[in-house]
Amino acid sequence: MPANHDLPLPLYSAAQVRELDARLIAAGMPGFELMQRAAHAAWRALRQRWPQAGVLTVLAGAGNNAGDGYLVAELAHKAGWAVRVLAVGAPEQLKGDAASAYAAALAAGVAVEAWSEDAELRGVLVDALLGTGLQGQLRPAYAAAVEAINASGLPVLAVDIPTGVSADTGCVAELAVRADVTVTFIGLKLGLFTGDAPDWVGELVFDDLQADPVVVAQQPCQVQRLAGAAVPQLAPRARTAHKGSFGHVLVIGGDRGFGGAALLSAESALRAGAGLVSLATRPEHLGASLARLPEVMCQPTESTYQLPGLCEHADVLVAGPGLGQRSWGRSLLSVALASGRPQVWDADALNLLAAGIVELPGDSVITPHPGEAARLLGIATAEVQADRPAAALALARKYQAVVVLKGAGSLVAAPDGRLLLCDLGHPAMATAGLGDVLAGLIGALRAQGLDAFDAAALGVWLHAGAGQREGALGRGLAASDLIPAIRQLLQEHAPCLR
Repeated sequence: MPANHDLPLPLYSAAQVRELDARLIAAGMPGFELMQRAAHAAWRALRQRWPQAGVLTVLAGAGNNAGDGYLVAELAHKAGWAVRVLAVGAPEQLKGDAASAYAAALAAGVAVEAWSEDAELRGVLVDALLGTGLQGQLRPAYAAAVEAINASGLPVLAVDIPTGVSADTGCVAELAVRADVTVTFIGLKLGLFTGDAPDWVGELVFDDLQADPVVVAQQPCQVQRLAGAAVPQLAPRARTAHKGSFGHVLVIGGDRGFGGAALLSAESALRAGAGLVSLATRPEHLGASLARLPEVMCQPTESTYQLPGLCEHADVLVAGPGLGQRSWGRSLLSVALASGRPQVWDADALNLLAAGIVELPGDSVITPHPGEAARLLGIATAEVQADRPAAALALARKYQAVVVLKGAGSLVAAPDGRLLLCDLGHPAMATAGLGDVLAGLIGALRAQGLDAFDAAALGVWLHAGAGQREGALGRGLAASDLIPAIRQLLQEHAPCLR
């Protein structure tokens, strides 16, 4: 699903969107007029994407989503397209505005047939089966219709949200319509952006249906997209600035065989603007560090006795990249814990935390992927993915830390309930080392004065945005490719000089 920078920031649950609809109707907007506006928005998107199709099949359910579908069918029929509606839900049982939409379609001459598994699907398919009305598993007739849509190979437009995708979590419990275009209305649904949803939504089109912005603003949102005004800023630098003005990051990691992870994290911190960067790692990695990163102060660290002094001079610690879970990594992490410094924990630091070997210090950021999040919560990875927003908030509350739950639709959660979602990124980012880059980046932003939540939010946005740019070049993205792209994007977003 391509990121759309024109989309609004608030994200809503299905219940919140229903409440928003009710508020608009109570404020004087007739429900049938809202339905007509939704149909016009869907019809515009359909014509823009497939202007020469000329043939339309609408699969309609038994609620307001079906009403939208019947009105789309009416518009297409009046435009001269060959149109028919396959009714999966009995149309005579429709109520209210949906019943009015069905009557309007019939009056216009739209052919409506009962759905059967033998029905032929033709032209562009419109999924008007359930929308946000999904409750649990699909009933057999709806499941059969979804399977037929996906097997048809025909272009598909989903009305509001693809059938089978949870509007709250993005989870697909059984199966879902795989749409080419999804047109959603009034308020963005959280489930469009996370969980399984990005593989099912296709191109996302939003239409506010000319809803009164004052009424919309009165509806509290659950989450915000990490875009526009929600992306934190670094202040410009004074011309008299010096390296001591922008913090000292100490990266702790790189056990034997894992030195590259720590080097990536240190390089990321350096290129993201930290004034000073040190690296505490195995002595075997000194040569590689000096050759690759002469600007980083590499401290060969064999014993924990060497670490307290390094921590004392640092402003922010990044612990975990390549740390390992053996005695060397455990002992270094214990020293970091006792330092009292703000910290970013990733990778094996999180595994040691999940195992109960260490406790998380205050004022920390943790950056788990779904598997690590599952271990930290003591649940299965599938449970994390089934409700990623809930998992991110649960982690933030449990550890009293800012949490970055990585993955498609990365989430940034705070213990006070704040939640941001980043819809940038690219599947080419599915490669090793990107988490090490993100940890170092967040550490550098903290060192430059951002608090834990803002540093995590800006770091996630920069990381995903750079990945989207580099991912456009195709497969073979290496973690180190992101670092110069992050630097460029940071300069565009927050110029070094005013």
